[in-house]
Amino acid sequence: MLGKNRVSFFQCLNLSYCKVLFVPQKEATCRGEAKKQQAPAQPVPMIGNPMDEETPVPTTEGRSGVIAVIGRTNVGKSTLLNALLGEKVSIVSDTVQTTRNVIRAIFTEDRGQLVFLDTPGVHKAEGEMGKNLNKMARSSVGGADAILLVLDASRKSWQEDEGWMRRLMKDDTPCILLFNKTDLGTGFIASYKELWAKVAEEKECDLKPVWLEASALKGQGLSALTDTLFSIVPDGPHLFPEEILTDYPRKLNMADVIREKYFERLHDELPHCLAIWIEDIEETPAKWTIQAVVYVERHSQKGIVIGEKGRLLKSVQYQAEKELSEMYGVKMKVKLWVKVEKNWRKNFFFLKKLGYA
Repeated sequence: MLGKNRVSFFQCLNLSYCKVLFVPQKEATCRGEAKKQQAPAQPVPMIGNPMDEETPVPTTEGRSGVIAVIGRTNVGKSTLLNALLGEKVSIVSDTVQTTRNVIRAIFTEDRGQLVFLDTPGVHKAEGEMGKNLNKMARSSVGGADAILLVLDASRKSWQEDEGWMRRLMKDDTPCILLFNKTDLGTGFIASYKELWAKVAEEKECDLKPVWLEASALKGQGLSALTDTLFSIVPDGPHLFPEEILTDYPRKLNMADVIREKYFERLHDELPHCLAIWIEDIEETPAKWTIQAVVYVERHSQKGIVIGEKGRLLKSVQYQAEKELSEMYGVKMKVKLWVKVEKNWRKNFFFLKKLGYA
């Protein structure tokens, strides 16, 4: 669907026309031919004003719409979108709060364009950051053309699943309930449907969802999902130029990749107390040097993220350099500094700086 000659979509960040409509103050990422020897001396252009005459206006006709992807944490929302687009647009981890921002993933093909909003997973929130992430996820539903509630078919329903069902019944937005992780089992599908029927009866709601099954990890059921979504979204022009796969800012994406590498090694030991901030990106045709800060909440946590004799820090740097080099098509050098920002998860201004508030 995306073309035989596609290269990694992060490579075309150097193209000057990669502007995104309707989403001010974001950097765009697109697919196309990369020119590594012409790495820009300046950062990638910010998104232009929608009314700017130089901004290319997408005119391709077909079906087009915005789909809010919702669900509790760890049901596979990010894995699903990565599988649909065939590229990694969102980091993946079994840790709660892996996704901390709303990420737009843009799927374009002959039938039209689907703009997915990958939201933070709703979970039992503790502290300001958790509450902000839940609020961010719930607010994403408003204004969407369709809502995709992702459920874990291999595990019993949680309170958050029922909460989302109740939220969906507040209006008549078309919705799809997708049973993901069917490769791990399907034994709880009937109980989810019974839960929907119970809530619908209580709410006296006759909203009829579309029930689908898939395994994002195995790539199963994705065609049926896109077929259904294209049948739901309205007729209209593309919302974004067809080259764009995400409008997620480059610095946030780089920070997420570094954070993912820590998640893979620390698991439940520390991740919620850890944040990454990209201070600077020095770009040359041969190499990009990324200066990043690893924030923790207490001095006792510094030793954990550095590791014995600095081994963990060096390992994270190496793995991040490897993945970012593949994404952007240029050699990367990642330099990490560990700093303490006491109780940063309770600091509104710090959360705002990181994009979590």
